Amino acid sequence: MSGARGLKALRHVATRRYFAVLILFAALFVYFSVSQDRFLTSGNIDALITGSSILWMVAIGLTFVMLTGGFDLSLGSLLALSGIAMGTFMNEWGVPLGLGIVMTIAFGLLVGSLVNGVLIGWVQLPFLVVTLGTLTLYSGLVNLWSKQATQAVESDALTGLAFNHALGLPVPAWIMIGVFLFALFVQRSTYFGRDVYAVGGSAEAARLSGVRVRRTLIAVYGIAGMLAALAAVMQVARIGAASPQVGGQVIFSAAAAVLLGGTSFAGGIGGVGGTVFGVLLLGTLENGLSVSGVAPYWQQIITGVILVSVVALDRIQQGGFKPTMRRLMRTSQGSPTPATE
Repeated sequence: MSGARGLKALRHVATRRYFAVLILFAALFVYFSVSQDRFLTSGNIDALITGSSILWMVAIGLTFVMLTGGFDLSLGSLLALSGIAMGTFMNEWGVPLGLGIVMTIAFGLLVGSLVNGVLIGWVQLPFLVVTLGTLTLYSGLVNLWSKQATQAVESDALTGLAFNHALGLPVPAWIMIGVFLFALFVQRSTYFGRDVYAVGGSAEAARLSGVRVRRTLIAVYGIAGMLAALAAVMQVARIGAASPQVGGQVIFSAAAAVLLGGTSFAGGIGGVGGTVFGVLLLGTLENGLSVSGVAPYWQQIITGVILVSVVALDRIQQGGFKPTMRRLMRTSQGSPTPATE
């Protein structure tokens, strides 16, 4: 009973953080709209949406990983690697655009699931050790594969993917909405989504209740890799080239967005609904600061402060409920709950 109360309290905290981010996003948007003449223009709003699309994809993928209680440091490097792969598919192999996009997304899915997913889910190595290793591995492969050179990817259709409009909205906005709705459906309306939350709550309890924990972990790292590859497609479309220099800071912004949205490092709490508002908050902040003429390094400093702050807040909140959650784990595993902690 106390465990259920503790879980409910944690969800209440996540919900409050979600609404706080929503209010802060609205306040920032209004502030920049009033204080900067160039902010609320069609060109700048398009730039805000297109610029946020990369972070949107990576953050939603990272949300699934963090809901299981894990983390993936390698997503930025995998984004860059997938971009180089796309350049190779289209320029060297002569693959048409549609097939090139499908192959790039499949590349990210396979790399994420067969490397990080298998090592963490099947071999059961620590996720921080594995993803730190693959972060370095993918970075090295990017430089080896690209020879540290940016490769132009020329395609009018690909450029249109980043800058054209459909039904009054930029094409990236429709892609973002589609990815979000699909992720929300998977999270809330499928057995897999329930398994993700169960693994994040307690992997051992999930295993005892029949959840295939290894398969679930392999799948979430595959999803994260697939969405990092989709982010690479958007990145290549934006700059018209496959560059080895992209993706370096995106994982930190993605972590900040996911945490701001109410998803906890401890797993089992949060979701993609909060993540998208975290992305919109950070995207609006970055865009507004750029329009205001603030130097890029100040943007990095502010993002870093936000990340440290939300990690500290998450730690404080989890620490406050730790005894309750320990009781919840013991109860869910069928172990007797001691009278005192």
